[in-house]
Amino acid sequence: MNAIELLEQDHRAVEKLLEQGDGTTERATKTRPQLLERLKAELTVHEIIEEEIFYPALKEHPKAKELVLEAYEEHNVVDRIMADLETVSPEDETWGAKFTVMKENIEHHIEEEEAEMFEQARQVFDEAELEELGARMAARKEQAQQEQQSAAS
Repeated sequence: MNAIELLEQDHRAVEKLLEQGDGTTERATKTRPQLLERLKAELTVHEIIEEEIFYPALKEHPKAKELVLEAYEEHNVVDRIMADLETVSPEDETWGAKFTVMKENIEHHIEEEEAEMFEQARQVFDEAELEELGARMAARKEQAQQEQQSAAS
């Protein structure tokens, strides 16, 4: 699987979790924290493979540098909102609003990556390079998922 396909697959999984979270209410006292935990695990692993492998490779190309720098900042914003959400009771009326803001930030980030960044990547990397990046990212993803599971136990 090439790097772009791998990231798009991650994006679809995150979007499903966001939709589930968006439909919850203050009564979802067990569902919200579980969902947030799953979302955080998905996003953490996704950020690792982007920030350690994909972004550095793409950042070397001058036309993509600004997009990559912006993407790092978008990750930071989402991480801060998620940290806030972890401190708010799922019964709190602000939980839903914070979740919605985080969801909108993530959706914007996905849209920008898929419309602009991935297009840049297709221009600067040939298919073999995308496959090689994808293989490295898949291996790192598996390792990061194992690290997440070890940390959770």
